[in-house]
Amino acid sequence: MITKPKGCHDIYGIEAKKWKYVNNLIDAVCERYNYQFIRTPIFESTELFHRGVGESSDIVTKETYDFIDRGDRKMTLRPEGTAGVVRSYIENKMYGEASQPVKLYYNGTMYRYERPQSGRDRELTQFGIEVLGSDDPMIDAEVISIAVNIYKLIGLQGIKVNINSLGDKESRDHYRKALVEYFTPHIDEMCEDCKNRLEKNPLRILDCKVDCDSEIMKKAPKITDYLNDESKKRFEQVQKYLSLLDIDYVVNPKIVRGLDYYDHTVFEIEAMVEDFGSQNVLGAGGRYNSLVKELGGPEIPGMGFAMGLGRLMLAIEKEDIKLPIDHSMDVFVMYVSDTEKDYATTLVQELRMNGFKVDTEYTGRGLKAQFKQADRLNSKFLIILNDEDLKNNEIKVKDNTTKEEETVELDYLMYYLDEKLSLEEECDCGCDHSDHECNGNCHCHDEDSIEF
Repeated sequence: MITKPKGCHDIYGIEAKKWKYVNNLIDAVCERYNYQFIRTPIFESTELFHRGVGESSDIVTKETYDFIDRGDRKMTLRPEGTAGVVRSYIENKMYGEASQPVKLYYNGTMYRYERPQSGRDRELTQFGIEVLGSDDPMIDAEVISIAVNIYKLIGLQGIKVNINSLGDKESRDHYRKALVEYFTPHIDEMCEDCKNRLEKNPLRILDCKVDCDSEIMKKAPKITDYLNDESKKRFEQVQKYLSLLDIDYVVNPKIVRGLDYYDHTVFEIEAMVEDFGSQNVLGAGGRYNSLVKELGGPEIPGMGFAMGLGRLMLAIEKEDIKLPIDHSMDVFVMYVSDTEKDYATTLVQELRMNGFKVDTEYTGRGLKAQFKQADRLNSKFLIILNDEDLKNNEIKVKDNTTKEEETVELDYLMYYLDEKLSLEEECDCGCDHSDHECNGNCHCHDEDSIEF
């Protein structure tokens, strides 16, 4: 038997509906913030990720899926979304558009060759946002707020934002020098990765997962002590805007992130998820003011964030969050004879084209089995076709909840079902869908009408 590759998953059934709900919520939030969807290729030139993500990052050195195509070109399955978005921004000259900054979001598959574990896969789905064309600290706070609000809307508790500043180039140069001086006498006590990072990018040592709890790491110099006045002022402004947005945050000097392109603001967002392990980070991001120029574009500032949806779905499962997903079907059409089946074929199509969620029988089961199938599909109404009724231009409709049955004229069927289903969807808690007193039991909270 052929099986799926290691570190990959099939998503279907109820789980697929949960993913769809979360994706719809993400789309709704981005719409409110005026972010536009962008889709970039799943594979790109290997050079893009080596230049964009950084030669010293774990993603490039250990985790990329690289291949040579039939044109003898070096290609890589995208391991993250930012580099591809920035490449598109440059190639399509979005920096020349009248409306600035350019605010984009993506939601797609990424590939990383790493050891599969809970919440970390080789094929992963990642949602991210990128803002290009503004260095305003208010944008930093807005990007963080989008991530926080998505987590809160889903129902996660104990959201915690850890922020730090890597400062400008001058600040980082001073800090790099201090790190080299500090770590050099201790480097033989550290892992091989840290030894390699000492000369290439000493900031990456602070992101080490092997030596993170060692005394050497705990006593390492802090970047906040090396920020120049301009970088300090900028970081204070970011914190001011976060406070204005009523976002709780903690300044954590250990946050450096695993990619080489970050400067100034970097952040990680945690949620207090039970049994989630020691690593509660659900999403992270930061500012990258030199990346556009590094990839061949003009000197344009950028700010972004990304979250793994697989990890988010795991958090939803661990916290037993009940997503308001509608599992019901509007109508199930039942028949027995061939002539009834012919009519069912056209009726189902007509109902679907009029906006109803409809299914029918496809396996030749009798009426008794069709009733059971309708129950399995949570169908609200049943249409029971009968040759004699059809000759009289009539049709039987049964409420599958009350079990009441009515004979309806065919010409009136659409109006009848529309009226009945509208009554079914009225709010159980008595709100009028325009106030904020709803207790969440009504139809206005399904994935097609996400309330903020």
